[in-house]
Amino acid sequence: MARESVNYAPTPDLFEENGVSSAKQVPAFIRNMHQRLTANVTPEEELLTEFLRVTKEYPADVVVTLLRCAPSCDRAAASMWRTIASSGTALEKVLPKLLSVMEDWPLHSSSTSDGDNMPVFALASTIVVWEILQMSQCPEQLKDYSSHLLVDLLFQVSTSKEQMPEEVDTFWKGYWEQHRLPTDSKRFAVLTIKALLCRLEYEDVVVSMEQKRGWDTLVNADTHHYAVGLLAREMRRASSPLYSWIALCLLGLLIRDKPRWELPAMAFLVEVLDCRDMTEWSDSFLEILARHLRSECPEMRRLALRGLVVLSKDPVMADGMRTLTQSLMDVLWDADRELVEMALSIFINEVEDRDILISTPTALQLAEVLQPLFGYDNIRVQLLSIHLFQKVMELGVDEGQEHLKSHVNQSLMPLFFNWHDENQQVAEVRTRVLCPGLWCHLLDSVALQASWKALLRAAWLLKRRDLVELLKTEQPWRFSECLLEKDKSRVAQYLCQALPYLESPQEPVREAVLRFIGIAGRYLRGQQVELQIVIDVIEGMTHDSAAIKSLAIQTQKILMAVQRPQASPHSSSLNIISRVCRIGRLLCGAAARAPLSAGE
Repeated sequence: MARESVNYAPTPDLFEENGVSSAKQVPAFIRNMHQRLTANVTPEEELLTEFLRVTKEYPADVVVTLLRCAPSCDRAAASMWRTIASSGTALEKVLPKLLSVMEDWPLHSSSTSDGDNMPVFALASTIVVWEILQMSQCPEQLKDYSSHLLVDLLFQVSTSKEQMPEEVDTFWKGYWEQHRLPTDSKRFAVLTIKALLCRLEYEDVVVSMEQKRGWDTLVNADTHHYAVGLLAREMRRASSPLYSWIALCLLGLLIRDKPRWELPAMAFLVEVLDCRDMTEWSDSFLEILARHLRSECPEMRRLALRGLVVLSKDPVMADGMRTLTQSLMDVLWDADRELVEMALSIFINEVEDRDILISTPTALQLAEVLQPLFGYDNIRVQLLSIHLFQKVMELGVDEGQEHLKSHVNQSLMPLFFNWHDENQQVAEVRTRVLCPGLWCHLLDSVALQASWKALLRAAWLLKRRDLVELLKTEQPWRFSECLLEKDKSRVAQYLCQALPYLESPQEPVREAVLRFIGIAGRYLRGQQVELQIVIDVIEGMTHDSAAIKSLAIQTQKILMAVQRPQASPHSSSLNIISRVCRIGRLLCGAAARAPLSAGE
């Protein structure tokens, strides 16, 4: 690596009247000029003029040579860089090369016209930018390249110590000792970002990031992408046009598939996708988001889904979003609640107020995957899944209605119990929902009883006018009685669906389940083993109020009253009853393991 202590013998002929006549003479010319300034030789006006002419004509050779002979930007080099910065034309020629050196982290390989191919430090280019920012007046040309410059600086901040070659680390230690700047090169890059934002008159962004500890978060490798997203939000809040240019720079990085900085780039982009000046790039954004939807990195998948939530609100993107149906369907099985919630939001955005018919295969898949979510332990996921299920029933193509009926039948019990759960959780939703739009719509759905509406739609699809009438008059107990009376063959199946709801944290749900079991048990007369399993499950219920305990005792008495020897060793519901037994044994085991409260 080049060192600043290397002495290059001056070649006076380069400073004669004819000046530099070929590219091969440029490196020697720059080294000689730097050597003269180091020796405190005041340059003549003619030499400075020649220097600027050479810089404009051979900017790449000038930049690389000067970075090689003075990587830490000593006094002589700083003087030369300020001379370049004072000439708008020269700086405009030089900046693209400085940026290319910064981007090629940590070492930039470039051969100058004299055949020298020794690498230069990318960090040396950052030091040059810092020196230019210290000038009393920031050159306009630097502002023109500010978006590219900020992206390169953010990238340097994300570089871990493990990625820093030893020679670069040694070089930086020598520089900070000389200039008393941050000991960590990442913090120096942050300092340069702050200086650049202040020069661009975005002091409020700098202060806001400081107040939210954004700069400290930025230098932490684990939280770097969060800070980049925060910076995007602060720039957007300040109505800075800079964020859109940065977004386009990052879009270029992601299109080129630069994996080492994908996560922070995505974190910035998802914050600005819905800006008006970004809409013309929506197709490119969709392509990138789709590519990362199956990423093995959980945080990348989360960011991709956040971006897709935004794009799904635009009707123009409907065709492109439909190509992601299967990938989004897979997300609904994910254990991460936030990912499931976003996938549901995307599906709803695609069908909400658009009257787009849902194909039979998609409707059937959605109907299957949505039902387990009705009992999810998060109210927002419950409401979204119920709302989407209603849309599936409304917008499924006509020829798929018959195929959908079996799934709708299976949804009746979960929807029935959620009907009792919903009103209890409205207050919780109101306190936890912060954003407008879809959630405001869902709050209205809660007020109108989302489960009730879905039940009503299901009854219409099944052509059960008796159930429709009971729902319209809001007679929940008559609903369950009517359902069991007309569907005796499904009593065991309904009971199998009901038992897990005894573990619901909501007391109204447990009350509804106990009442339903009391009614359903009468249809299982004589099935001693199966009824005993249910009795044992109820016996094992803990942490209940006096009212629930009293109802549980009454239900047990009803079940024991119908326990008689089976009239036949065979039953048409044998398989489903076996499931009841299995679920019962599981719930009994869970109840046995649950800690008892004081006094129980």
